Amino acid sequence: MTTTLTISALTKTYDGVRALSDVSLHVAAGERVALLGHNGAGKSTLMKIILGLIAADTGDISVCGAAPGSMAARGAVAYLPENAAFHPALTGMEQISHYLRLRGEPASKAMGLLDRVGLGHAAKRRIGTYSKGMRQRVGLAQTLIGAPRLLVLDEPTSGLDPVSRRDFYTLLDGLASDGAAILLSSHALTEVEARTDRLLILSGGKMVAQGTLGDLRREAALPVVMQLTARNGFAPDLMAALPGLGQDLRISCCQADKLPTLARIAALEAKIADLDVMPPSLEDIYSHFSRRDGQ
Repeated sequence: MTTTLTISALTKTYDGVRALSDVSLHVAAGERVALLGHNGAGKSTLMKIILGLIAADTGDISVCGAAPGSMAARGAVAYLPENAAFHPALTGMEQISHYLRLRGEPASKAMGLLDRVGLGHAAKRRIGTYSKGMRQRVGLAQTLIGAPRLLVLDEPTSGLDPVSRRDFYTLLDGLASDGAAILLSSHALTEVEARTDRLLILSGGKMVAQGTLGDLRREAALPVVMQLTARNGFAPDLMAALPGLGQDLRISCCQADKLPTLARIAALEAKIADLDVMPPSLEDIYSHFSRRDGQ
């Protein structure tokens, strides 16, 4: 698999304050990677370095095989900020046509791009009449110009309704299938838990965890919770047979004890109406790894 973005031992300091410290990561072609972190964790600084807007103090970075900010990198990278702003007097069609001409592409592609982001019906309306979610979709249409190899997305679903969010991630799935590398920053943990391939967690300018959700669950070693529903009258029997089972019929165990605990529960099948197994959520994992002091 081709690596589209490679960062090694990156450091950035502002007025003596370390914004990034020895940060390393990679994003491969066709991979959807979520960048997580509290406000001030270093996400914006990292994105600015990737885009070539500021330079790192030390470390190595390769963006699509080129230096960040170079003509080669700029031609291969698309960026969507959290709050996309456009001229309110222009229509969606006029705005995207303008960006197409700037990229040396025919303006006739504008309607197709707006259709892809669900704005075909509003293409001839002035952007000043658009909702925030619609303006965000104009920004997304802009990022699709030129078939970028790397998409850098900062809170891309900000202002989108649930249906539009679902459609957005479906679009990202298609772009990744076509080989685009995607790095997105988001506080919407429930969304990225199901729709990204790997997770990066920044805290205090340090990369405190990275990997698949399964990798992070194993590394965090947080307990698994099991919720039992007793058949009528059997709740006391279950609590007597399963040490640690509370009045709410919940029991937790470490990952290593999950299968033995399930085996004990299965032996009581006749007294159990239902069972839910709840592994640590991404929010639990994020809380475990992400500390504001980065320690």
